[in-house]
Amino acid sequence: MSVESYIPGRDTISVTQAAQRHFVKQLAGQHAQAVRISVKESGCTGYAYVMDLVNEPASEDMVLELEQGLKIFVDSKALPVIRGTEIDYALDGVNQVVKFNNPNAKDFCGCGESFSIN
Repeated sequence: MSVESYIPGRDTISVTQAAQRHFVKQLAGQHAQAVRISVKESGCTGYAYVMDLVNEPASEDMVLELEQGLKIFVDSKALPVIRGTEIDYALDGVNQVVKFNNPNAKDFCGCGESFSIN
């Protein structure tokens, strides 16, 4: 198993305080210890974000250790697609949603479920 630790300043991903609070609440009472972020080929434009509640990282995951004991596992295969992304939890209309502010995203499908990269 290869686990990479989070090094501040590295060009990976960032997680806002609002998103961290949301993830801590989501994990409370669950049989999971962390949130795993990956992407899959999907939709009409190419990729979709995948978030899973998990206990351990996959063998090639990067591990981000954040405040309040929160751990985010990032699929290393997804890094070329999501490098530099800020994960936020924000108001969207009348709903609060996890938002991926991805500087690599070029186009989005009409329903907002998938995206393509530069």
